[in-house]
Amino acid sequence: MQVIYRILRFARLSVPVVLVWLLSACSEGQQALDSSPGSAQHPAAGNALVVYKSPTCGCCEAWIHHIESAGFTAEIMHPTDLNQIKLENDISPAYQSCHTAVSEEGYLFEGHIPAQYIRQFLKNPPADAIGLAVPGMPPGSPGMEMGDRFSPYQVLLLKKDGSHEVFARVDRQEEQYQ
Repeated sequence: MQVIYRILRFARLSVPVVLVWLLSACSEGQQALDSSPGSAQHPAAGNALVVYKSPTCGCCEAWIHHIESAGFTAEIMHPTDLNQIKLENDISPAYQSCHTAVSEEGYLFEGHIPAQYIRQFLKNPPADAIGLAVPGMPPGSPGMEMGDRFSPYQVLLLKKDGSHEVFARVDRQEEQYQ
């Protein structure tokens, strides 16, 4: 039931943005029609994320670039109250970071999660899961690159009952880009 609720909420939130996109695509004329299937303008199904972030957050922009480079598309939203988005999506403060992404299916991706783990999750989401999280802002994670500086971190699987388990461990910076 929660997944259906999230899908409906996702659809309601994205309708205005879809309309704006369609209008802008029409105004672009033939350019939108010339893109080949599989290009960045025509991603595979299930690769669209709505990303809620502060309009001034540079690390969020860098993370968005990371996921777009991996084949995802990002619809960027700048809510007046980002904490309210996290509250509405049952993201406990212990799991929070600077941005929240929501998939077409209603799954949540909190923080600087490497794109490969989002893709892995979406291919086979556990029945009791609401999404993934990388709490805080680990140095060296996607979007938080600082030269050679890197701190190992965990990607957490968030469950419907509010608990979590470790989905993946990232011990070396190069592991996030495989």
